Amino acid sequence: MCLLTVFTPAYNRADLLLVAYKALQRQTSKDFRWLIIDDGSTDNTGELVAEWIRQEKEFSISYYYKENGGLHTAYNAAIERLETELAVCVDSDDYLPDDAVERITSFWKKNGSDEFAGIAGLDYDTNGNKIGDPFPDQKSINLVDLAIGKYHIHTGDIKLVVRSDLYQSVAPMGSFEGEKFFNPNYLHMEISKNYDFLVLNECLCVVNYQPQGMSSNMFRQYYDSPQSYAELRKQHLSFKGIGLKYKFKEYVHYVSSCCLAKKGCGLKNKNWPLFICACPFGVLLSIVIAIKNK
Repeated sequence: MCLLTVFTPAYNRADLLLVAYKALQRQTSKDFRWLIIDDGSTDNTGELVAEWIRQEKEFSISYYYKENGGLHTAYNAAIERLETELAVCVDSDDYLPDDAVERITSFWKKNGSDEFAGIAGLDYDTNGNKIGDPFPDQKSINLVDLAIGKYHIHTGDIKLVVRSDLYQSVAPMGSFEGEKFFNPNYLHMEISKNYDFLVLNECLCVVNYQPQGMSSNMFRQYYDSPQSYAELRKQHLSFKGIGLKYKFKEYVHYVSSCCLAKKGCGLKNKNWPLFICACPFGVLLSIVIAIKNK
């Protein structure tokens, strides 16, 4: 059995998937399988992939179609089907450098163990530029510490290669009716409460942002999926060792999400003075978000 699953959630991206496929064909190591999760596409994605499955001889391609539910439900479907030791998500508008699989598998065979959650590598843009700063020069890194600013770097996008058993221990992500924007990074943060990721300061993925991509319009996502974002903020507020500035920002966003969802703020163990100070700003943010989405 191969070591790595490359999984790709796709929704009406038949025009982009060919780039990802060609990059996989160029891999210097074929120690991987490709799992495509079709999140309810209405274009010719299924027919295109069926032809690739019929023709491809060097690596395995699997295809699973599901009703449209958003990126987090595609993650759930992929994680349920993982059979390899490691997994990495490559979005339908991104692709792997030609030696990415070889870098990942050789690095893990040399350094990996049950002590670590996987590998944290770098994303580059299509012009060959790093997105954000490199990681500190150390063996491993914790994503929670990274999120709360312990390392004092701007990371931008990173590429995570994750142990499949740990993915499966924290999945599936929950869903809220009518909401499709629940950031799958929730899973990575849950894993990071107990595990660090090995640092690999090399390019593992080339990122090509699309205007309709998940990262392109945060205000729209806040407006359309307020309960999902409230849950994400609750997770962030549960992190240990967070400072007042970070906690205040998360309280503001949490209150904003609750207002947009028209739900009460049922948060346990609040820092009441800080929470009360954050409430007016959270209400104001919810008004701004609502106005921008009219």
